[in-house]
Amino acid sequence: RGDRGAGRQRLALIVFGAVFVLLFVGFAIAQGIGAPGVPAGDVAKVQNVPNEIATVSQEEFDHVMEQQEAQAKLKKPPAPGSKKYDELKEAGLGELLDQIWLRGEAEELGITVTPKQVEQELAQIKKQSFPTKSSYQKFLAESGFTEEDVNDRVELQVLSGAIQNQVNSEVPAPSSSEIKAYYEAEKTAQFTEKESRDVRLVISKDKAKVEAAKKELEKDHSPAAWKKVTKKYSSDSASQSKGGLQEGITEEVLQEPVKKAIFGSATGELVGPTKFEANWLLTEVVKLHPAKVKSLSEVEGQIEETLKSEKQQEFFAEFVSDYQSKWQSRTYCAEGYVIERCANYRPSGHPKNAAP
Repeated sequence: RGDRGAGRQRLALIVFGAVFVLLFVGFAIAQGIGAPGVPAGDVAKVQNVPNEIATVSQEEFDHVMEQQEAQAKLKKPPAPGSKKYDELKEAGLGELLDQIWLRGEAEELGITVTPKQVEQELAQIKKQSFPTKSSYQKFLAESGFTEEDVNDRVELQVLSGAIQNQVNSEVPAPSSSEIKAYYEAEKTAQFTEKESRDVRLVISKDKAKVEAAKKELEKDHSPAAWKKVTKKYSSDSASQSKGGLQEGITEEVLQEPVKKAIFGSATGELVGPTKFEANWLLTEVVKLHPAKVKSLSEVEGQIEETLKSEKQQEFFAEFVSDYQSKWQSRTYCAEGYVIERCANYRPSGHPKNAAP
């Protein structure tokens, strides 16, 4: 895992004005590193990437700041040095660095995307978010995005997905011992079907009707008799066609005194009238279903998928942690443009949101 683990943390995308960011804390700030010179006219430089994507120009920075201002719906640009300006600077420059970092990571992993993939992804985004051409044009006008900006960000989204897929493909499959251990630990909570009962019941707000139903069923409580009685006396139309039958009732879904009437009675015993809220009930348990533990073979596939998903999350979190450290250590920003994601960033010693 040397090559794969050599630096991977924050994958961030900007698609249609929204920033998709994986949030991370506790990353190390590079200390004692001499910052290489940032070329004149540029605001940041990233090492170990192709020259054509290695720098953030002043023009690119100014453009992304205009986008940030548009998204923030500001009436006028904030003054340099103000708190709002610094917020937009960090967000805007962060977006531009994301583009370099993500493309650099894809280059190292040998991942590429085709124009066709970008076109298909963009078509899907438009279909979901912009049902009409005019709504898409309105977005462009209000966000400050150009068609080229959109295509760049859609390409980043496709690259991000491809990188995550490649990382996930490296995750080892759960072993049989891991699957068995999970099964034993979760047998009671996840893989045990609780005891349940099939019950026939008459429900009515009129106690006299429930008493009359009980009197008839005491003479004959066959399924045919129940069907006749429920049609005549029960207000529960949903179960009338089945003779008042409700199947697979478990104890935890019931409240007292109905719970006692059903789970405290013997099979074939007529219980009631039982008052519950605004109704009266007559119940008869007709079948018991004891608790059943599913075998390992029945749930092995389910467990395997669960463990695979957990492993992928852990594996990707590790990938992301290394990613951030690597790319931050390669990123240098010009004076006046240094943000936390630059290797030459130095903390002020004050909490980020504290008053000056």
